[in-house]
Amino acid sequence: MKTIHAVAALTVAAASAVQAMISCDSNNPCPSSAPCCSSYGYCGVGAYCLGGCYPKDSFSMDSCMPAPICKSSDYDFNNMNGFIENTEYLGDPSSGNWVFSGDPLMYNNEAVLLTMTEDSSGTLLSSTRYVWYGKMSATMKTSRGAGVVTAFIMMSDVKDEIDFEFIGTDKNLSAPNTDSQWHTYTIDWTPDSLSWEVDGQVLRTLNRNDTYNETAGQYHYPQTPSRVQFSLWPAGKAGNAQGTIEWAGGEIDWSSQYMQNGYYYAMVKDVVSLNSLRGRCYNNQGNKAYWYENKYGTNDTVVVGNNGTILSSFLATGEEPKKGASSSSTSTATKSGNKSSASSSATAEPETIPGVSGGGSRESGSDVASDSSSSGSSGSSGSSGSSGSSDSSSSSGSGSTGFSQGLETGSGTNDGNRVVAGSLVALVAFFAAAMML
Repeated sequence: MKTIHAVAALTVAAASAVQAMISCDSNNPCPSSAPCCSSYGYCGVGAYCLGGCYPKDSFSMDSCMPAPICKSSDYDFNNMNGFIENTEYLGDPSSGNWVFSGDPLMYNNEAVLLTMTEDSSGTLLSSTRYVWYGKMSATMKTSRGAGVVTAFIMMSDVKDEIDFEFIGTDKNLSAPNTDSQWHTYTIDWTPDSLSWEVDGQVLRTLNRNDTYNETAGQYHYPQTPSRVQFSLWPAGKAGNAQGTIEWAGGEIDWSSQYMQNGYYYAMVKDVVSLNSLRGRCYNNQGNKAYWYENKYGTNDTVVVGNNGTILSSFLATGEEPKKGASSSSTSTATKSGNKSSASSSATAEPETIPGVSGGGSRESGSDVASDSSSSGSSGSSGSSGSSGSSDSSSSSGSGSTGFSQGLETGSGTNDGNRVVAGSLVALVAFFAAAMML
């Protein structure tokens, strides 16, 4: 009986904690006490102010920390020396090349496994440095099974998104045996065109000029600094939106033949990032970091400068990056269920780490919208549909969203430009699950 009461008490406490979390959207920006709006639509400090911090719905344009600028690199995933967990990363790109959540594993000193167990939301890897145009390639093996989705994407903090996504039951792919054979997938992104390639063969090309919307007077084209992300996530998990489950091929079978050693997995190796010369540098003031000068979030509002990217503790923010410095040695982030908190001498602390995965979109049934640049004007804004769609895309449910990996789902809208490769992937239909672990 005591056990039953204890479980009930923990359940009530967890529910109360979730209810106490502060949500953010275009009509309700974050308060000064928790100024940073995460990609899931919740407010906090610390990691909330790093990668994925959404400046449009944050307290101010200074709330989100500047993002480390890209360096051309060749990452051979034969070890995990450059990996750092999201409970430890404070914005210093020299501390690691990849921030992870979930449970990535080393495989025979050859590749990294992105794993997904029944009681998790999968694994997410995010580059610590951002790319603003360039050529990104990854050699991968995808996962298999109903409801299981493997992703290789580019995601900006204002929701510009470029996708390769693989549904575990889809065999009508442009590359054969994606789960058992190594294939190299490439995103070639310039200010004027975007191409997806598989093993050196161009699968699809999108020209910026073809994305112009005369009604809105805007180009619906990815145009802002983005992180490289790899993910394995449970789109078909029981309890998710029905449209998402159907798009992903059905509910996940946790006793499937594709479950090995208790988990589904995808494999990644040989990641190459070749950055361009920052594309069109409208506001070039340095060479260390990117940030936005206003809430339009378009390419002509990106500043390239020398501002710092590092927080002193998980209690710090863009407005106060040194906060907690004197106690930083005892201020560490910890996870509890699907939430995170900081332990230090401070009391009544806000949330410090968004979600369990720390990345992805945060939509909750809203139609896809976008803020994209007009023909050179910095004063353009507005909403529109995504700039590209898949031959096999689905739009069941009340709206369509981009990549989603985390457990928290806020009330915000998707303001970015999302484009996907043709028949190789499908557009996520509707992912607004809040899975309590």
